[in-house]
Amino acid sequence: MTDGRVLAPFGRRTAPVVARERHGSYVLLRCDDPTGPRPAAGQFYMLAAGRRWGGGASERPFLPRAFSVMRAPAGTTHLEFLLEDVGPGTNRLCELEFGDDLLLLGPLGNGFAAPREDRRPLLVGGGVGIAPIAILYDELAASGVDPTPPMLGFRDAEHAAGAGLFIDVSVATDDGSGGHHGLVTELLLRELDADGHAEVFACGPPPMLEAVRAICAAREVPAQLALESGMACGFGACFGCVVPTHDGYVRICVDGPVLEAAVLPTALVAGAGHAGGGGR
Repeated sequence: MTDGRVLAPFGRRTAPVVARERHGSYVLLRCDDPTGPRPAAGQFYMLAAGRRWGGGASERPFLPRAFSVMRAPAGTTHLEFLLEDVGPGTNRLCELEFGDDLLLLGPLGNGFAAPREDRRPLLVGGGVGIAPIAILYDELAASGVDPTPPMLGFRDAEHAAGAGLFIDVSVATDDGSGGHHGLVTELLLRELDADGHAEVFACGPPPMLEAVRAICAAREVPAQLALESGMACGFGACFGCVVPTHDGYVRICVDGPVLEAAVLPTALVAGAGHAGGGGR
């Protein structure tokens, strides 16, 4: 969103895995990246497994997968990524264990901007899209801002285990097996009813992002949405991640992944979703 983005070093580098944790349906990978710059909240990396990448089932995949960074703990050279096994690419990433090599390129793209006009930041995440919400919360807290506990939505209790990666959150599940029985946007509406002088920061599946966009447009509340689209490169060369705005098409990898909700006619864009790694 700004020209002050953190820029990635040229070329892909190796980051050994230093921890692997299972949280319900998700795998948290922690790697050591001593030569890379610290990312900003909302930026992403192109990830590939250092072993067994290419070949195997259907002789694929060969392209890396885009994932938002979940945390970059202060005082360390570690990066954390939240993964879900949904296809050949994510399967191979989820198989990585301590000591294995993670190949990465990043940080890439534009992240979240600071809340404007002293507005209260409201953080909304859905599914694996909770990843950039975690690092954004950490950034806001470190800057002296006291954000409302993030609102996180999941399909069921197995996925809601990902909320355990946060200290204080409000949870909604589609099937009512954990937290509020309903949509996470219902939690957002409650917060906006209580105090509409807010700015919304959201990442999640397209229907959730579209609901957030529509709610914020109707109430004239600014919002920043972290999107994803299919990517082959991650740095603007392939034009595989274009999405429409009111002013024409933009590339999610270089003009996003975080975009102002007001520039989007809809967040229901084919191939777009939560910037946590929808690529299979």
